[in-house]
Amino acid sequence: MTDHEGLVSAYASDAELDAEATVRPKRLAEFIAQHRVRDQLDLLLRGAMGRGTPPDHILLSGPPGLGKTTLANIVAAELGAGIRVTSGPAIERSGDLAAILTSLGEGDVLFIDEIHRIAKPAEELLYSAMEDFRVDVIVGKGPGATAIPLDVEPFTLVGATTRSGLLTGPMRDRFGFVAHLDFYTPAELDVLIQRSARILRVPVTEDGSAEIAGRSRGTPRIANRLLRRVRDFAEVRADGTVTLETARAALHVYDVDELGLDRLDKAVLTALVDSFRGGPVGLSTLAVAVGEQPDTVEEVCEPFLVRAGLLARTPRGRVATEAAWRHLGRTPPNGTFGAAMPSTPDLFSGGSQEV
Repeated sequence: MTDHEGLVSAYASDAELDAEATVRPKRLAEFIAQHRVRDQLDLLLRGAMGRGTPPDHILLSGPPGLGKTTLANIVAAELGAGIRVTSGPAIERSGDLAAILTSLGEGDVLFIDEIHRIAKPAEELLYSAMEDFRVDVIVGKGPGATAIPLDVEPFTLVGATTRSGLLTGPMRDRFGFVAHLDFYTPAELDVLIQRSARILRVPVTEDGSAEIAGRSRGTPRIANRLLRRVRDFAEVRADGTVTLETARAALHVYDVDELGLDRLDKAVLTALVDSFRGGPVGLSTLAVAVGEQPDTVEEVCEPFLVRAGLLARTPRGRVATEAAWRHLGRTPPNGTFGAAMPSTPDLFSGGSQEV
């Protein structure tokens, strides 16, 4: 490769990264779906700006990929404030958090992702910072230790969690606004995909975007990822336009079926049905059968499989429902769990059965 070709390649790569970054909405008005949360946030921010004070601390909960990080950046943009981004696992000591807090400017937004995983000493330090905008830094050890109070500029904490049940009561109570993000409907994802396609300059037909939306598991992050992969397929093996046929062919190559199940999802269901006769089977045993860690199966696969009505959690273990047997093309035996459920579950109306 010549120097000129290398420069062109680097420029194209940077341009693509810039294009991907622009897919995320920058303002509340651009944020698709989550209408109730969006309206509540709008009231919160407008009220605070009218008073000239930072808004209450904000807690966003919900499954991964629904827009918690995007909303945190939107909050900062709407306020015209700076934003500092970190995560719970990255804050191991209270001193780490104290350094972050004391570096904030007045009115800044501090975003802590996976806030339920923050270390206990840091969490206790955060209490006084959230309520009194003050932190006490301990200097020295033993009887000679001294607490030095440090003032913190008024700020807004935006915490995000995928497991709100792991938050302690004192932490949850210090948030003035708590919101839960729900999965998107296929129609909402269709609008999102068409918006992303315009930004990325990807020609897409209405049925092509609808096909991708229907396989995106109600999650914007997955929808945008599938759009990029279908774009690659369309540019390499078709005429560059994402049509219904192109989308189906591309998603078949990437092992994403009509419900949005990927290779691991289907491996879990196949192991349940073929190796364990539908269950019940323990999580650890199921994870070994598919060659994955139990945490991966529990946190990555199960939430969607349960919501789709394909898997149930019971006191005795995981069980494949009748819908799972039929989705795999198997005939369910008599007495299969969920036999009264419809064979085509509604993934977004909340009608699927969970145990």
